[in-house]
Amino acid sequence: MKVAFLIHSMEVNSCRYRVLQYLPYLRDHGVEASVHFYKWKWQEKLKFYHSLDQYDILYVHRKLFSPFEFWYIRRKAPKIVYDFDDALMYRSSGSKNPHSPSRRMKFGYLVKRVDFVVAGNHFLRSRVLPYNRNVEVIPTSVDLARYRLKEYGPTKAPFTIGWLGSRTTLKYVRILIPALEKIFQTDPHITFKMVCDRFLDDLRIPVVKKRWSLEEEIEDLRSFDIGVMPLSNDLWSKGKCGLKILQYFGVGIPVVCTPVGVNEDIVEDGLNGFWATDQTEWETRLLRLIQDERLREEMGLRGRKKVEEGYSLEVNAPRILEVLNQVSSKEDKRN
Repeated sequence: MKVAFLIHSMEVNSCRYRVLQYLPYLRDHGVEASVHFYKWKWQEKLKFYHSLDQYDILYVHRKLFSPFEFWYIRRKAPKIVYDFDDALMYRSSGSKNPHSPSRRMKFGYLVKRVDFVVAGNHFLRSRVLPYNRNVEVIPTSVDLARYRLKEYGPTKAPFTIGWLGSRTTLKYVRILIPALEKIFQTDPHITFKMVCDRFLDDLRIPVVKKRWSLEEEIEDLRSFDIGVMPLSNDLWSKGKCGLKILQYFGVGIPVVCTPVGVNEDIVEDGLNGFWATDQTEWETRLLRLIQDERLREEMGLRGRKKVEEGYSLEVNAPRILEVLNQVSSKEDKRN
């Protein structure tokens, strides 16, 4: 089976976690996989689209095409799988109006005409169902072979509340700043560590600013004592797939998060972490974990088990292969 994977770039997190990490497993199981990048010039696009007959399946990651362009792709590709992990049919958090007629039109046109859709969570699946019943939830997964558990023992100062993310999610960090300021007033030995490619500069708390790198990512995660994932409660956030939480759990640290979208599925309140919906809850949940090392370790290990059971590469790579085999056996959908 020959599959062309069409992605944005090798560096984008979503591409790495939704596509690239699966390729070794797929190749080991007989899939001839090749990676291609979205083109900007029509000459380059057409050259690639004219080659699609060489493949059994085109696996499209995340991009929404204009109806005309996708009509052309559909005529050239024997089978198409569409994979997405954001609420692309809506505008992003902070927009005055989350509803976008053009995004919704592109999304509906595309998912109605593909052979299969892989959605990152159940909210995204619900948006596909009005157009296409051939959709399955395969969550974003992490390769646990990369993740070494945090070593628990006497807590070394400073105590670290950590957040790892990208510049596009930096806006959510402001949600928990008032709670962090109050916590710091009670214990000045607590530090907030941000791992990102951009930072907030106007905070009145001690902040460690660490530029993200793939090579140091795991050690940065292991330096956290608690991981946090604040979100706003909107349509865009409901499409998020919880990668931060999975990474925190991967190294065995507990999480405090906003219970929006898939966060509610991954974090079981009071079992492997806590939910926080307002400033009081952010403050009290964080303080409880700060004060109880045993609880932090127990929750962190339960989080690791959660990933092992449903959000790991080992569990979900075979499911991606199963989708490809299922689609490959279908009748050619071109018209």
